[in-house]
Amino acid sequence: MPKVKKNTTAKVSIKPLMGYVLVEPSEAETKTASGIILPESAQEKPAQGTVIACGDDMVMENGKTVKCPVKNGDKVVYKKWGGDEIKIGSVKYKLVKFDDLMAILEG
Repeated sequence: MPKVKKNTTAKVSIKPLMGYVLVEPSEAETKTASGIILPESAQEKPAQGTVIACGDDMVMENGKTVKCPVKNGDKVVYKKWGGDEIKIGSVKYKLVKFDDLMAILEG
């Protein structure tokens, strides 16, 4: 059965709260670099994806404001076990804290 590519431009009816971003995880690799096809049980969960929505800036206990470090459409790397998985319709997303974001992928 062919895989259907997710539509990342679709509007999502969820707005992350302060200090969180909504990320659509990338597809897990189904093949190794040498061409070996991996069964679903051996596929590693991706720790990168595309930012779909950003929450409001976070206000720390000391009163300082931490601005959202990414913008919609950025491809990001987040902590492997960071964030909470949610499902909207048939698409799985991750709600990730600002602190769990590690990098923006460029290019």
